[in-house]
Amino acid sequence: MAFFDRMSRVLKATVNDQLTKRQDPEQQLEQIVAKLQVDLVNLRQAVAQSIALQKRTDRQQHQANSKAEEYYRKAELALSKGNEEMAHDALTRRRAYQSTATAMGLQQKEQLQLIANLKQNLRKLEGQVIELKNKKDLYIARARSAEASLQLTDLLDTTGTSDVLKAFENMEDKVLNLEAQAELAKDLSDNQLEKRFEALGEADEIDAELAALKRSLQS
Repeated sequence: MAFFDRMSRVLKATVNDQLTKRQDPEQQLEQIVAKLQVDLVNLRQAVAQSIALQKRTDRQQHQANSKAEEYYRKAELALSKGNEEMAHDALTRRRAYQSTATAMGLQQKEQLQLIANLKQNLRKLEGQVIELKNKKDLYIARARSAEASLQLTDLLDTTGTSDVLKAFENMEDKVLNLEAQAELAKDLSDNQLEKRFEALGEADEIDAELAALKRSLQS
């Protein structure tokens, strides 16, 4: 028993050492889900920041347009007062704000396209996270089943275990052989006993025939 206990401890240590060298599929799945969750949070933040930036750009565009209209009215006022120089300066400022509004408009279009792309990627990533979460338990169950099968294979493939199992198989063969020999000996013994009884019966029959022959001759 002590030998088999030591053998069992050695086998368990060997299998556990081999398993620690393998990557844990369950842990990998958890890491993948956690990584996707982080990516999802970052992407949501990027979408929120892009929307906030787009709104600020829109607000700046409206402010630039308002300023352009304001300086146009100032130019009209200055011209109505006969001050062409001030009217010229006002129109110059108006032109600058118009350029700013135009640039903001182009920037806003780019931001809207960027937001649309980010939202599309966000929806795609959200779908992937939901799908992976739904399948994760199934994958983990399959991984555990495969790992259990792998442990059994490792255990059976271990040299010590193979030797122990082979020893038990040899012992089983010896027991079966002894049982067969015992059965054969019993059959032979039974047959010999039957033959002795049959011989006794034949001897009685021969004695009876001999007595009858004597009587026949005497008569």
